[in-house]
Amino acid sequence: MKPRCVRRHEPLKESGGAAACAARPPDSLTVVSNRRYTRIYAGFPVRVLGSKSNRDLTWRVKALVPLVNRINELESRMVALSEADFPAWTDKLRTRLESGEPRARILPEAFALAREAARRQLGERIFDVQLMGGIILDHGAIVEMKTGEGKTLASVPTAYLNALSGDGVHIVTVNDYLAERDAEWMGRVHRYLGLSVGVVLSRMEMRERMEAYACDITYGTNNELGFDYLRDNMRWDADARVQRGHRYCIVDEIDSILIDEARTPLIISGAAEDDTERFAQVDRLVDALRECAKDPETDDYPEEPSGDYKIDEKGKRVSFTDEGLNAAERLLRGKGLIRGGSLVDDENFEYIHYLTQALRAHRLFQSDVDYVLEDATVQIVDEFTGRILHGRRYSDGLHQAIEAKERIPILKRNRTLASISFQNYFKLYDKLSGMTGTADTEATEFSNIYGLDVVVIPTNRPLVRADHDDVIFLNEQDKLAAICDELAACQKAGQPVLVGTVSIDKSEQLARLLHGRGVAHEVLNAKAHAREAVIIAQAGAEGAITIATNMAGRGTDIKLGGNPEYSARRRHAADGGNGHGAEERFTSIYERELKDWQPRYDTVRGAGGLHVLGTERHESRRIDNQFRGRSGRQGDPGSSRFYISLDDDLMRLFGDNLRSMMSKVGMKDGEPLAHPWLNKSIARAQKRVEERNFELRKHLLDFDNVLNEQRKYIYGKRDEIMADTDLLGRVLETATEAVEDLTGAAEFSVTGTLSALRSRFGFLMPDGESGHHLTEKAEVVGTPNFNLFIRYEYLRLIDARWQDHLENLDSLREAVYLRTYSQKNPLLEYKLEGFQIFDEMLSGIRIAIAEKVFRVTIRAGDGTSGPGPTSRRLQPQGMATVHREMGQFAAMPQQGDAPAAATMPARGAQPP
Repeated sequence: MKPRCVRRHEPLKESGGAAACAARPPDSLTVVSNRRYTRIYAGFPVRVLGSKSNRDLTWRVKALVPLVNRINELESRMVALSEADFPAWTDKLRTRLESGEPRARILPEAFALAREAARRQLGERIFDVQLMGGIILDHGAIVEMKTGEGKTLASVPTAYLNALSGDGVHIVTVNDYLAERDAEWMGRVHRYLGLSVGVVLSRMEMRERMEAYACDITYGTNNELGFDYLRDNMRWDADARVQRGHRYCIVDEIDSILIDEARTPLIISGAAEDDTERFAQVDRLVDALRECAKDPETDDYPEEPSGDYKIDEKGKRVSFTDEGLNAAERLLRGKGLIRGGSLVDDENFEYIHYLTQALRAHRLFQSDVDYVLEDATVQIVDEFTGRILHGRRYSDGLHQAIEAKERIPILKRNRTLASISFQNYFKLYDKLSGMTGTADTEATEFSNIYGLDVVVIPTNRPLVRADHDDVIFLNEQDKLAAICDELAACQKAGQPVLVGTVSIDKSEQLARLLHGRGVAHEVLNAKAHAREAVIIAQAGAEGAITIATNMAGRGTDIKLGGNPEYSARRRHAADGGNGHGAEERFTSIYERELKDWQPRYDTVRGAGGLHVLGTERHESRRIDNQFRGRSGRQGDPGSSRFYISLDDDLMRLFGDNLRSMMSKVGMKDGEPLAHPWLNKSIARAQKRVEERNFELRKHLLDFDNVLNEQRKYIYGKRDEIMADTDLLGRVLETATEAVEDLTGAAEFSVTGTLSALRSRFGFLMPDGESGHHLTEKAEVVGTPNFNLFIRYEYLRLIDARWQDHLENLDSLREAVYLRTYSQKNPLLEYKLEGFQIFDEMLSGIRIAIAEKVFRVTIRAGDGTSGPGPTSRRLQPQGMATVHREMGQFAAMPQQGDAPAAATMPARGAQPP
């Protein structure tokens, strides 16, 4: 098969295939530095920016140049290798690492070997700037590479080098589709090199996951890896764990995972109290409550508002006034939902929560914006990607409130069994790195929270995209009319346009306007996810207009003139797909498609390339930059422009009263305004939102760090107990301490102490008798069986008490905020009380185990099994995985193993 460059859509120019590749001289790399910035010359000047000082940046760049040159010098040697030489080289490199040779000395050879394997398997020669990105990844930092620069391929040499140690490399991406695609696509290179490759998907069973994690390189999503970690620490048998450690991780779209989703901790939950009927009852009362009137001049509530509740759109919160609480109490009593006392009494207080969630569902969460209805279920829409988050549920009863609002079946709520934030999960790795097209704007957060530097890698070819100033209108209608005018003009000129909207509702509204004008278009949103590949493949065709609900994290490039490889694969599948001679048939089809595609590419390039049109500014500059980055890939021409109205949420909530300012300078309806100063004003509004969101994430982390310390301790103790073959010693130690506590108490009395010992342990414990008593039990049932019984009781009790503790901490977190009124620090109060109740929980577990072991009696059994753990049935029944927004966001059960209650096989005729 002739080598080809898929990303450039053309065969390699050199004649002679591989030999010509080897003959290509290394790119000339020199470094020029001054006080303001650093430049790398690779045939063109580009500026390299980073998150640290210029002196450190210059050092980094200078360190890259000789490494890249050394890799290029090895290229001709690698081209001469046979296919069998690649796994043999891998074995040699592994041996050198095991003998103690530094990984840095092996890096050039490993990278050169991986580059040649990628050229043979994918038809792509890794660019020098991609090698730079891979080297930075190996240093444990974040690489910013623009869209279309080949981040996925840049990570291949790094993953290969780090997998040589045999400890496993995890490559994390944002969804199952990308994980499976990359495992198959890049896995061809790794397998050619002699490595094993696995992928973890949400639909997989435990055995499949175990096999995937055992591979040298494992692809998966952030959610699945986090949930597997939590599930592993709920197992009753260490051999049943699926993960084998956390040595090195490469996170693709790291800003999306560690920034955008950092407010959404992962939670494993189980069934809780059934209160679905209460949500339905309360939902009927919402319309009887009145929102407080706002001051028309300030568009805010007065100090003493008139009404029942106030709405905070920024925080998506609802709060009752005193008048509102009285009204709610009258309504609830009138419907017979509460009896006697007042609404704030213990037995009635929960109805405030139900009413609050019902109001949030009605006033702050909209269908086709925040969620869609699909098969009589509420499906959440990801605000960053526009995709449906299948299986996710809002938490704290909000999802049930939305179901009641939409008059569809209300599902039961769950209780928390285990949880972890993404920040603390990814801190488990010995080395962490990541890649994205937009990270430099969040460099401070990456440094403060994760200790990761951000390094911006230059583009392979100069970026020639024209980014125009934003166009601002006073109202939404004028903005949409202007957008339709521009789209019609672009289509007439043959220029493809990618239109970005912030919600499904907005995308469909624009689609209706274009349909009325007779402008052909495609709509890509959560309702059309099944056709995503088809739509994206043709989004760069001549005159194509594609309306998309956000493009962040989609992992796809739009190619000018359409995608010839996608067309070739569709034709190949239609012609019979796999079978004898399949590769040759695909090559023939692809070459024909490539020949037909070239004039289409030239036509679109001549029309100006892909034009990116944003209908609103996102609250994060990164998301806007990601959207812009869909145009101008690999030196292609392109342009971008954002259309904004003062009715947009960002401008309305954070725009510093721009409407009144625009009116004062004489701006009228229908008149557009564009100026760099306005761009700066919008950027300031976005920065304020980013800072607010950063504080929210930092706030979550501050509180979660308390839980994280306790989580690590509990999980560590579970590991010790699963590995301990003499748990009887632990029980005796606990009993001894209990006796010492009783005899050393200030109110000590012989009678009281003996009574306490009898009630706790079931008998008197004179010196030396207790150990003898337990030893007799162990001899009757067999020491291994008795140890297994104690282990089961330990794990069962730890898990049960830990789940109760998680609920206690949730309640404590809500309660400590009230202490700000008494000038107390809520975080400090949470830490002090959190560790106090944690210590009480640990003490309670130890005493409860000792009491049970001492009091248990031995009797002859019938040979049947009693309760206990096995390696096959290791989790509570009815578990669900939850990904929760701070107080708002959660998830439904994922597919996978949800076994029934554990059983222990009989080990003898007399089980305990």
